Amino acid sequence: MAVQKSTQPSPDSTQPAPGKPAPDSTRRSEKSRRAIYDAALALVVEVGYPKTTVEGIAARAGVGKQTIYRWWSSKADVLMEAFLDLAERSVPEAGPEPYVFPDTGDLAADLKAVLRATVDELRDPRFEAPSRALAAEGVVNEQLGRELVAKLLQPSLDLYIGRLRAAQEAGQVRPEIDPRIALEFFISPLAQRWLQHTGPISYEYTDTLVDYALHGLAPR
Repeated sequence: MAVQKSTQPSPDSTQPAPGKPAPDSTRRSEKSRRAIYDAALALVVEVGYPKTTVEGIAARAGVGKQTIYRWWSSKADVLMEAFLDLAERSVPEAGPEPYVFPDTGDLAADLKAVLRATVDELRDPRFEAPSRALAAEGVVNEQLGRELVAKLLQPSLDLYIGRLRAAQEAGQVRPEIDPRIALEFFISPLAQRWLQHTGPISYEYTDTLVDYALHGLAPR
């Protein structure tokens, strides 16, 4: 989006006073970027995505609107990057190996543990509002939707695929099963229930998903 250049100095264009050292523009830019991230996430929680605007984010962050458009083309792009940053900053809370799917030898137990952790994240107020906003926008904005999948979802899906393949090698899953399709037995019902409010999400629910998926519905 084209933006007219402001005649007012932005926080990133302040000139140093004579005789004083030039400010560190890298630190100043990072401070502005962090303020914009925080403002975008806060506004989505407080007023919802439809009422969140670039102008509102800029005012909340204490920067000029032109500063935001210098780095992003839309509020959706701002929120996407802010959410990715939030996810990255939350990694230390998840322990030393947050991106390793557990492999205890018990496939059902490992799947249940990961899905319970997913329930916790979906219930976390820090993640819930921006997650819903990005998911909804991704439905109508194909480019954003593809970016959402590539940057946020695919890394997690790859972990499911890897764990299911290990289970195949251990003889716990039939060798002809496609892991990419099989993982949807766990992911898709949870996502639909969460997005569309068709029912509560809980540990009991995701545990049952695993039991149904692994053991099937037909009598044995």
